[in-house]
Formats: sequence, structure tokens, C-alpha cells
Amino acid sequence: MNTNKKYKDSVFTRYFSDEQKLRLLYNALENTNYGEETEVNIITLEDVLFMNQKNDICFTIDNKFILLIEHQSTINNNMPLRCLLYIAREYEKLIDRNIIYRSTLQKIPTPHCYVLYNGTRNYPKEKTLKLSDAFLVAQNPPELELNIKVININYEKNHTIMQQCQYLKEYSYFISVVKTYLEKGLKLNDAIINAVKICINENIMKEFLQENASEVINMLFTEFDMDTAKKIWKEEAREEGREEGREEGREEGRKEGRKEGRKEGRKEGKEEGRKEGKEEGKEEKQIEIAKNLLAMLDVKDINIISKATGLSIEQIKKLM
Repeated sequence: MNTNKKYKDSVFTRYFSDEQKLRLLYNALENTNYGEETEVNIITLEDVLFMNQKNDICFTIDNKFILLIEHQSTINNNMPLRCLLYIAREYEKLIDRNIIYRSTLQKIPTPHCYVLYNGTRNYPKEKTLKLSDAFLVAQNPPELELNIKVININYEKNHTIMQQCQYLKEYSYFISVVKTYLEKGLKLNDAIINAVKICINENIMKEFLQENASEVINMLFTEFDMDTAKKIWKEEAREEGREEGREEGREEGRKEGRKEGRKEGRKEGKEEGRKEGKEEGKEEKQIEIAKNLLAMLDVKDINIISKATGLSIEQIKKLM
């Protein structure tokens, strides 16, 4: 069985695949006040896989805006690039390709891109990821940009958006109950079943859980087992530790490197100095021998002097 670490995504996508929920979610995200009369069209990509993941939720509202939402339990800094590819495919679906060859400007829905995060890593309430951060050569301003707003929807973070969207708040609470039971040591299946019972009793996602209880349990259980969960949490912690360790190591390495470099430099300098001194001393001795031979021998014997001292003919001629 292939496990999917994004175990919450399927429940999230199923829960929010409802026009009214999406309308209220949009109002919370964009601080608007669209009512039930406002048209919502769900256009989530169902047939496109990118890095083995489908686009989570995409919809248009009032035929003016297009909202792309990705739900993640792990942070992916390549989301701007992924969303760029997703939104391009969405526009391809919405617009007749022949229109782009016409001279008249074609108006398109204004895009908004979000990542809703509720993983275990400590992450700020909000953060913006930029496509331009991935460019090999920085531009100011960038000629192409896509901003992705990441919102931490973990229940304990109590982001204001959850006060504005009851559905999102209830979903976040449901997942937090599952996590709480897991932290207490319950098996995943028991944690999910208890969370479903508690939320139904507390009128949290009640109608959805009553109608889809077996599917919710099955989705969470089959797509995420405890061994995989522990592995992912440990890997996330290790990655954070590795990054901190690498930075500390680099700083310590730079300090030690500078210290060792100075020490090695002095040692190498002395060694090179001694070597150069010996070479210079040897050459001076050879020159002295050549001068003595020139004083005693006829100039016609210059080749013999060269062989005897190892000096070049030119060097010997300079001594004459």
C-alpha cells in the first residue's frame, strides 16, 4: 500500500467541495462579503498530476476572480512554481485558445493563490512565498512574479481567518483532536474514530462526518499510517535540526578555518620561505662558482662552466 503523507488533503478537499463553503472561505481570505446569489464555479484540476499530486481546490467567484488553494501538511517552497503551472492550466480551460491571437485585449479572472498549512513544524501565522525567489538571477522589480500567501490554520495558532470562516475553524479543530489523541499514544484508527465521535457530539462538522464517517476514517487511515507519520515528523525535525546545524557548522567552520588557515599559512609560509631561501642560496653559490671559473678559464670554455654550475649560458654571459 502506498501511503500519502498529505493525509489531510483528501478530507479537506472533500469537505470544501461545496459552493457555499467556498464562498465563505473566499470572503474570509479576501475580506469580502459575497452572498448566496454570487456564482461559484469549481474548476479544480482533476486530470493533472504534478509531482504525483493533484491540484487541491480551484474555483471562480462572480466570474471575476479565480482562487487556487493548496492544502499542505509540509511546507514546499516550490509552491509558487507549482501554482504558476496550475493557474496556467486553469486559464487554458477557461479561455478559447484562438482568442489569444486576436488583437483585442482578452480580460481574464484575477488570480489569488493560497496555501493552507496545518503540519507539525513551527511556522508563522502568515508568510508570502514569491516566484522571483527561485530565479537564478535576481531582478528588481521581477519581470514575472507570483505571490503565494501561506496561512497557518493549525487550531492553536488561532488565525483570524478561522474566526471569519466557521467551516475552516471546525475543520482545523477536527484535525487538532486527531493529533491530540495521537500524542496521547492512541493508534491512528482509534484516534480518528474518537475524533469523529467527539466532533459529532460537539456539533463540529457534524453533518459532513455523519454522512461521510466511514469515508473519512478510511481516507485518513489508508492514506496515513502511524509509522509513516512518525517518520515524517522525525524527518521534519531532523531537517530543521540539519539546517540549524549546517548554519552553526558553517559559522564554526569559518572561525576554525580562519584559525587553521592562519596557522597553516604561517607553517606553509615558513616552509616556502626556507625552500625559496635554499633555492636562492643554491643559485648564489652557483653564481659564485661560475665567477671563480671565469676568472681562471678562457671564455671559450663557457659551455663547460654552464655544465659545471647548472646556470644557463645567458646567466653566465651576464657575469662576464
